[in-house]
Amino acid sequence: MLYLKAAHLLFIIAWMAGIFYLPRLFVNYVEGRGAGEDTRRLKLMARRLYHFTSIMAVFALGTGIGLATSFGFHGGWLHAKLAMVALLIAYHISTRVYMKRMQVDAPLPSATALRWYNEIPLFILAAILYLVVLKPF
Repeated sequence: MLYLKAAHLLFIIAWMAGIFYLPRLFVNYVEGRGAGEDTRRLKLMARRLYHFTSIMAVFALGTGIGLATSFGFHGGWLHAKLAMVALLIAYHISTRVYMKRMQVDAPLPSATALRWYNEIPLFILAAILYLVVLKPF
């Protein structure tokens, strides 16, 4: 069971690393296009990072389901955590939308808006950590 928990944590860390970095690529892309720079490398990096991050998300969710079925689905904190995970999945999907727009040079939000967008997963992760560590209900 501890190996499954360790694997779950590893996949979550990898998923979150990608989730935190991908919007920074969007910011650099928007600023680079505005400055007339070549952004082909950023497009390639974003596409590869998104695919890697998606694989890590699948592994994180799979190991999480394994843990949940082993320990059971009891406790209100777990239901709240699953709601936060659903928000994180929705955020992940939204990064795909931006990545796809980036690939075809479609307009993206401003660099400032994307910087704010980059903060969303931090708040979701903070809520998940609060729920998992403190189990308030």
